[in-house]
Amino acid sequence: MDQDKSAAERRIASFRLYLLAERGRSPHTAESYASDLRQWLQFCDGAGCPPYPPSPDDVAAFRRGLAAEGKARSTQQRAVAAIRSWIRFVEMEEGSEEELPLPELPRRTQKEPRILNEAEIGRLLDACRGPRPLDVRDLAIVELGYGCGLRASELCGLEVVDLDFDSRLLRALGKGNKARVVPFLGEAARSVRLYLDSARHDLDRLGDGHVFLSRLGRPLRREDLWRILRRRGAAAGIARSRLYPHILRHSFATHLLARGMDMRTLQEMLGHASITTTQVYAHFDREMRTEYDRFHPRA
Repeated sequence: MDQDKSAAERRIASFRLYLLAERGRSPHTAESYASDLRQWLQFCDGAGCPPYPPSPDDVAAFRRGLAAEGKARSTQQRAVAAIRSWIRFVEMEEGSEEELPLPELPRRTQKEPRILNEAEIGRLLDACRGPRPLDVRDLAIVELGYGCGLRASELCGLEVVDLDFDSRLLRALGKGNKARVVPFLGEAARSVRLYLDSARHDLDRLGDGHVFLSRLGRPLRREDLWRILRRRGAAAGIARSRLYPHILRHSFATHLLARGMDMRTLQEMLGHASITTTQVYAHFDREMRTEYDRFHPRA
C-alpha cells in the first residue's frame, strides 16, 4: 500500500512539473491542480474505478462528492480542469496518438466582484500613512494595486527593474508568466518613488530585487499582502470579510468603467485573454495611457 502511495506521489510530482514546464502554469495553479489530482486518485481508489481513462459518470460522482463537502462551484470547476490536464499529461507520457474526449467543465456562476467604493479606498490609504518604513511600504502597495490594477501575485512578484519612471510604465508578470505593460502614473508612481527613496533600504537586508519586502527583507507573499490589507482595513473601519488580495484590482476596474473607460482598454490593462472575463465588470475604446490619465480618480 505504501508503495502504491509513493508511486502515486511520484506521478503527481511529474504532473506538477508538466504543468509548470509544458503548460506554463503558475506555481500556485500547479500546486492546486496537484492537490485536485490527489483528491481524484483517492476518490478512484475508494470507488474502485480507474483514474484513467475517467468515465463521465465517475467524474460526475466526484463532483457530487465535492459539492456534498460544501466546495464552491469554482473549486469543482478547477478540479475538473485538473482532470482534463491530467488526461493530456497521461496521453503525452504514453505517446498516445488518439486524444480522449475531455470531461465537460461545470458552468461558472457569474458573480459580481466585491469592491471598495472610492471613499473606502481613501480611508484605506489614510490608514497606511505614517513615518515608519512599513507605513510608506503599505501606502505604496495600496496605491499601486489600486492605481495599476495588479493581481496580488503581480504585486508580490514585481521587481525594481520592472519599473520605468521615465516612460511611466511598469512590466507585470501575470498568469502563465505572460508579461504585459501597464501605465504607471499619478499617485501610484509618486508613492512607489517615495518608498524606494526613503523606506525600502531599511527593509532590504538580503539584497533582494523585489519591490515590496517584509520586515525581514524577504519578498512579500500573497498571504502577507492579505494580512496587510486586513490590518490597514481594520484601522480604516472596513470589515475583514470585505478585504481580500484582489480587492484593489477589482475596485480599479469597476471605478474606471464607472468613469467612462471602455471594455477593450480595460481588458488590455488587466491582462485578460478574453473580453468575457473583463465583462464581469461591465463597457470602452481609446489610447490606453490617455484613458487612464483622464479617468482614474488618483491619476
